[in-house]
Amino acid sequence: MRAVLCLVAACLAAYAADAITLPPETAALAHSPLPGYMVAMQKCGICHSADYITLQPPHMTFEQWGKEMAKMQHTYGAPISDAEITLLAAYLASTYGDAVTVPKEARVSPASLAQSDVQTLINSNGCLGCHALQQKIVGPAFRDVAAKYRGNPEALVTVESHIRSGGQGRWGAVPMPPFSGLDARELEMLATFVLQQH
Repeated sequence: MRAVLCLVAACLAAYAADAITLPPETAALAHSPLPGYMVAMQKCGICHSADYITLQPPHMTFEQWGKEMAKMQHTYGAPISDAEITLLAAYLASTYGDAVTVPKEARVSPASLAQSDVQTLINSNGCLGCHALQQKIVGPAFRDVAAKYRGNPEALVTVESHIRSGGQGRWGAVPMPPFSGLDARELEMLATFVLQQH
């Protein structure tokens, strides 16, 4: 029995995984003035690379992209609202599919997308997909961010900037996507909430 255990241990040691370092992301979303581009920049990269979009069938219509986004929302739990599904479908059909099928009204960002409640902001931007209040997930816990900047007079401006611009290397190798579509009030609300955690 001991010989079998030693053999199993030797096999496991031989196949022990080395640390894997993934190459930096090189795929990028096609730029667009449509508001759905900013939603895609903020949220699509949470779950997959930008080049996943190019693997979809060509010439997909606005309706087809909308159904695909609804599947992402309902089946995979993507943090996108119904209004954002419309914006994403307009952007994706216009940029990667059949632009003729996109209705004019779908190209305009509705004012209702502006969020007034910080919890809604956190949920609608997928913050809790990578962060938690008290423990590290992919990114740091909000409590740890607050502790790092406690007593720093530039804390609010710094955290707002990090949310808006994203980045890599401050808390590890995994990049944080930019959230440049948030307005100044939304950035302040999110940064204030993060810095209030203990």
